[in-house]
Amino acid sequence: MLDKTYHPEAVETRLYDAWERAGCFAPAAGNKRPYTIMMPPPNVTGSLHMGHALTFTLQDILIRFERMRGRDTLWQPGTDHAGIATEIVVANQLAAEGKTRGDLGRDKFIERVWSWKEESGGTITRQLRRLGASADWNRERFTMDAGLSAAVRRVFVTLYREGLIYRDKRLVNWDPVMHTVISDLEVDNRETRGSLWHIRYPVEGEPGRHIIVATTRPETMLGDTGVAVHPEDARYTDLVGRQVRLPLVGRLIPIVGDEYADPEMGSGAVKITPAHDFNDFEVGRRHNLEALNIFDRDAHLNETVPEKYRGLERFAARKQVLADLEAEGLIEKIDEHTLMVPHHDRSGEIIEPWLTDQWFCNAGELAKPAIAAVETGRTQFVPRQWENTFFEWMRNIQPWCISRQLWWGHQIPAWYGPDEHVFVAETEDDAARDAAAHYGRAVELRRDDDVLDTWFSSGLWPFSTLGWPEKTPELERYYPGDVLVTGFDIIFFWVARMMMQGLHFMGDVPFRTVYIHALVRDERGQKMSKSRGNIIDPLDLIDRFGCDALRFTLASLASPGRDIKLAESRVESSRNFATKLWNAARYTEMAGCALVPSFDPQDCRLPVNRWIAGAVQDCAAAVTQSLEAFRFDEAAHRLYHFLWGTYCDWYLEFTKPILQGQDAAARAETQATTAWALGQTLHMLHPVMPFITEEVWAQFSGGEAAGMLISAAWPDLPPELHDPAISAEMDWVVAAISAIRAIRTEVNVPAGARLALSVKDADATARQRLDRHAEHFQRLARVTDIDYAEAAPAGGIAAVVEGTTLIVRVGDVIDLGREKARLTKEIGRLDTELSKMGQKLANPAFLAKAKPEVIEEQREREADARRDRERLRAVYDSIAPG
Repeated sequence: MLDKTYHPEAVETRLYDAWERAGCFAPAAGNKRPYTIMMPPPNVTGSLHMGHALTFTLQDILIRFERMRGRDTLWQPGTDHAGIATEIVVANQLAAEGKTRGDLGRDKFIERVWSWKEESGGTITRQLRRLGASADWNRERFTMDAGLSAAVRRVFVTLYREGLIYRDKRLVNWDPVMHTVISDLEVDNRETRGSLWHIRYPVEGEPGRHIIVATTRPETMLGDTGVAVHPEDARYTDLVGRQVRLPLVGRLIPIVGDEYADPEMGSGAVKITPAHDFNDFEVGRRHNLEALNIFDRDAHLNETVPEKYRGLERFAARKQVLADLEAEGLIEKIDEHTLMVPHHDRSGEIIEPWLTDQWFCNAGELAKPAIAAVETGRTQFVPRQWENTFFEWMRNIQPWCISRQLWWGHQIPAWYGPDEHVFVAETEDDAARDAAAHYGRAVELRRDDDVLDTWFSSGLWPFSTLGWPEKTPELERYYPGDVLVTGFDIIFFWVARMMMQGLHFMGDVPFRTVYIHALVRDERGQKMSKSRGNIIDPLDLIDRFGCDALRFTLASLASPGRDIKLAESRVESSRNFATKLWNAARYTEMAGCALVPSFDPQDCRLPVNRWIAGAVQDCAAAVTQSLEAFRFDEAAHRLYHFLWGTYCDWYLEFTKPILQGQDAAARAETQATTAWALGQTLHMLHPVMPFITEEVWAQFSGGEAAGMLISAAWPDLPPELHDPAISAEMDWVVAAISAIRAIRTEVNVPAGARLALSVKDADATARQRLDRHAEHFQRLARVTDIDYAEAAPAGGIAAVVEGTTLIVRVGDVIDLGREKARLTKEIGRLDTELSKMGQKLANPAFLAKAKPEVIEEQREREADARRDRERLRAVYDSIAPG
């Protein structure tokens, strides 16, 4: 017998351990059709956050669903070495000991990182187990393990020999404290109040004439090598091709015509600093302007600037430059200005665009097959609109900087000879042989200090985890994968990389479908952040409400194209749903309902049992279709309404008299049907709510003999179970009783009061239904008598159900005059509220200033108020006179 109350804390760990011990997460092999999901490897430094909770819940739902459908499922788990993040963690540990990584040296520092990884690197995978993730942990991989490291070296060497990896001097995101390049994804653009300085640049050969340029970074003017104006800007037509003299420096720099300059912005002229601005870098390349690097790796000014500025830190240099410009009368004006300042999301340091020699990958060439694969449908995005984002990024892709100035990561397999000639090889021995052949003798080689961008190794994840470059059975069977589930923020950084690498080295796309889910925000639609103090910890929610409640909430909110507004109250509601399931199972047990192995729902003779059998079939078909279409929200909603509404609120109530009656055959059929319907519901709910369903199934099904629910077959029920006539009749009864209940609730009829029901405009079918189910109306709608009337009796409130008017005679128990007055007042209040909301939403000033989430919240409140008004008005209009 089930306990009175479900205690998830006592169940979840025990069941998860049982699943793992039984090997339930491992692929089934045999003749089953494979189904593969590659787990996006979380950072080894990470802890479970709400984004993880969403993406891994959705993946687990798919894996459990397809496992139950008989597929050979592989959910390949693993973690990413997270170069910068991990290096920071260990460096901070050393700092607490009064040491730096330099004190240890590279080899000792890497040993320290590996030690930390062994001690603390399993936190995230333990937390994923708490989420119920049924990945095959026996196959867990790490992006720095030996096999994946070999794959990384093979790819680098191959691409280098194909001319797709090369050294170049280009602009990069530079952290002047950590002394490394970072990716765009690691750049946190923070809104900052600053200034916009308008500076006069004297036109050479025209004393007294200036071009005014505006800048938020006056210190970079020391590296200006041009001024750009729009070629069609009439104000400057005569100046294109001429020169200005750079203030404080005295260098002559050209005026160029380029469409990058916006005539509507400021003066229409912009300073061009190719070595310290990404847009300027491209302008400089178009016009062959010199890229003059004025910073060293610490963001201090170097020897290329006038002597008085050399060695100054960049912000100290700004103050000095501004003071000198002011002294020379070259500042036209200063405006307050809000700008986005790039920071490194890990170190917090302001990023410097810096011109430096790095390793690059020709992403433009690798992108072409990936673009074609999406264009031809070999890989499809869900929702489809994300394909446009993919195309936009891929068709404008820039060379990919793949080198990082770190110690933790895949060290670049490149060695330099005495004359700096580079030898790229998979091993040092191979490089030594190549060098000996090149120089005609053995020489000492120096290995490149840099490591590869983390995205380089994670881009190989779909095939390196399966044993590539070896031709393994796993690679043959599980590549390409079926679906990738991920957030939109890494479409370019990770999805695109995997597409490019998979097509290049495997000759096929790494996955057939890319499902893009939205962001999880707080209940007001704001992004979660430490600064806002609105971060919701998924582990805290699991502790308080149970894992199933969190999973069901996330699934039910996962609507395509819409960010998730997560309120704690929604998780609490899902906990109540789990309680409803538990209580339903307890009721069936106490009512003597048990699974009958030989039971066939098609043999049922009672209409109510045939109705619920058809409803189960309808629900199973709808949930299957929704999960196949990645409509997790629709699947969750259908399951919720079936269990809470159809099964608990209606079927269990309809059948109570049968279970308590004297007809033994009817009772036995109903007990078997009740148990069967609950069992099928447990199967359908399992992918979303695995723990409570497994626990109920274990006790309800008779234990080990029935097997674990995780390994059970998904409901595949014949359409013939759905009887249209019976379904129509019972659905009508449900709608009619619901309408009567709604009237009672709306006008505050006392719960114990029994009321007469008059029926108007009833055809023969409606009369037969009322006669057959009179007992249901008397018991569930608290109706005393049912009579048929030609006209609506006085003192009644009417509702129409499929053409039949049901008049609840409430006049004997409530004051209808007072009730009409209350409704009139409430409708008036809503009219006033709707008028104010409408004015606000029609106000251009409000729409221009308010945040999108605030506007959306206002529109949702307006829609709720409008629905409330319509409902109250309908009740008011349905009150019969008298």
